[in-house]
Amino acid sequence: MKENNTNSTELNESNIPTKIYLSEDEMPKQWYNLRAFMKTKHAPFLNPGTMQPCTAEELEHVFCKELVSQELNQTDEMIDIPEGIREFYKMYRPSPLVRAYCLEKKLGTPAHIYYKMEGNNTSGSHKLNSAVAQAYYAKEEGLTSLTTETGAGQWGTALSMACSFYDLDLSVYMVKVSSEQKPYRKAVMQTYGANVIPSPSDTTTVGRKILAENPGTGGSLGCAISEAIEVALSKENCRYVLGSVLDHVVLHQSIIGQECKIALDKYGVKPDMIIGCAGGGSNLGGLIAPYMSDKINGKNNIDFIAVEPASCPSLTRGKFAYDFGDTGRTTPLMKMYTLGCGFMPSANHAGGLRYHGMSPILSQLYHDGYMRAVSVEQSAVFDAAVKFARCEGILPAPESAHAIRVAVDEALKCKETGEAKTILFGLTGTGYFDMAAYTKYLSGEMSDYIPTDEDLVPGFETLIYPEEK
Repeated sequence: MKENNTNSTELNESNIPTKIYLSEDEMPKQWYNLRAFMKTKHAPFLNPGTMQPCTAEELEHVFCKELVSQELNQTDEMIDIPEGIREFYKMYRPSPLVRAYCLEKKLGTPAHIYYKMEGNNTSGSHKLNSAVAQAYYAKEEGLTSLTTETGAGQWGTALSMACSFYDLDLSVYMVKVSSEQKPYRKAVMQTYGANVIPSPSDTTTVGRKILAENPGTGGSLGCAISEAIEVALSKENCRYVLGSVLDHVVLHQSIIGQECKIALDKYGVKPDMIIGCAGGGSNLGGLIAPYMSDKINGKNNIDFIAVEPASCPSLTRGKFAYDFGDTGRTTPLMKMYTLGCGFMPSANHAGGLRYHGMSPILSQLYHDGYMRAVSVEQSAVFDAAVKFARCEGILPAPESAHAIRVAVDEALKCKETGEAKTILFGLTGTGYFDMAAYTKYLSGEMSDYIPTDEDLVPGFETLIYPEEK
């Protein structure tokens, strides 16, 4: 288990500590609104009934008022973090930025590798950064309950913690295959008082419809979102909250990138490459926020890489089109890279990156050429995860391991070329609730699945505009 190698001249040749810590006073007091820096703003949400841009009033039927205000804010570059949220953050933030000296040595690469460790809280992930904010605003509004969905369980765990703290009731619709693979995630959510329902379920109209049309399905985030929204709309004093994709979630996660920049600036370190896993896009959006704004303004030429699973390749094989955010088609239409709201990920997909679409912010940046995307197969992902665990002493979440895979690949390219590039990646969480997936990999039972073009057709057929407009 690696602790701190600052006394090792062999490993610390650059005199940068293994772990770079910030003080509480250095923690950002504002969130970074990446959308305000974009030269091309992403297209507005559309009301599927009128095909006109959604108004704040329409969105407030589903979301908290302050979150709607943040969602529609495309002008304020910085947004104040309320003191009540900052006080909660101080229980686990600032999180450490780690120089991966042991990984560098293992790979024999001249590259300098850093990772931002977001798993140092009970939820085991970055998700708590937004869960706290959303629960705080719900409580301030006078709401008494929330509903949500969760894939791998990190978001559901984080939100259950936040709702417990703010004394809010919570119902979590968890993707069925994930709930079967990760029973202990469910137990943690229940420990914090959440009601956890495997999705699709027979507790909602849309769940029953999905089960009738897809018997035996392992579910998807789109299914779970539909069920959670249906319940939120049917209950008094209740709203739906989402753990990724939307602009206000990317906003809350910007604290990750800001802490990275503050820490690296102390040592004059400038990343050449920033890598993050991409499911819905919130962690990657938050990680790159302060660096991407500089790239948009011509101040750097960082290579930003979104890493997604080959079995759910929304950026690398999806279409840039308006689509529903859920399988039941209850959300506003969003312009994003998508596989279609009818897409169902393979049941053998072990990671939590199972969403059919991608953050509209990241979709627009990708479309405009500010970043690139790579898809990776899950056996290669777990190979990188095991290698990382054995030399860095941290068992990474499968989602995080997507970023590790590409960081390792890029570091090995540096070994071939002799370039000493500086690589930063997001370690979004720990994998201690993912042992079923690790067991499959270690026993040789894990298989890879890459959908054929024909496999993607049913999802694309559900698009409102199958091609870019």
